[in-house]
Amino acid sequence: MKRKILIISIILCALLIIGVLEYKGIIWHNDLFSMHYEVKGLDVSHHQGTIDWEIVQKENEFQFVFMKATEGHDFIDHQFQTNWKEARKNGMLTGAYHFFSMRSSGKKQAENFIQTVPKEPDSLPPVIDLEIHLNHDKEDVRRQLKEMATEMEKHYGKKPILYVTYDTYHTYVEGFFKDYDLWIRDVVKFPTLGDRPWIFWQYSNRGRVDGIDTYVDINVFHGDLEQFNKSFR
Repeated sequence: MKRKILIISIILCALLIIGVLEYKGIIWHNDLFSMHYEVKGLDVSHHQGTIDWEIVQKENEFQFVFMKATEGHDFIDHQFQTNWKEARKNGMLTGAYHFFSMRSSGKKQAENFIQTVPKEPDSLPPVIDLEIHLNHDKEDVRRQLKEMATEMEKHYGKKPILYVTYDTYHTYVEGFFKDYDLWIRDVVKFPTLGDRPWIFWQYSNRGRVDGIDTYVDINVFHGDLEQFNKSFR
């Protein structure tokens, strides 16, 4: 009986230690599922504060970074211009994302993004981050989303990528927007969207990266380095 209690205690202590290490971002269980993807990148916003992009590029092995630029029709991330300039100066392949809202039209939101994000031929496609409530009119969401995506593509000459959670994918996107690439968030396990492929996977939201003082999201590209370069460089 004592031996059984001891074994249970050891297991519980081990689980507690693993839990603390995950919470601190020192380890992350999804690393096991993502380790065979050779192309990794970050996504950041003002929540990461001031980033030392020279250290990020020098001390880590990331091929790309997406950064928040805008939200709705009038919000601009106050770190965007600095992040964009410094990341590019240090050789990072950059892309920008917009946090979608149903408080304004897709066209107005596209205008906000276009006025904020430079048109650079060597940048990644723009991203629309779809993390809205699930009680909106589905047809209206799709209409505004399509309007924004169309305006973005017209300006940048690149079809936007849609960032989705499982909830927003199944509620608003599944069965629609079939010619748009998807970026899926799943920080628990390997992502599954049925027969719909994904191009980027955000597998960790508590990454620890040299040059960034806070937790940061880490992503992988669904393919090898040659495919990545062929698609984006």
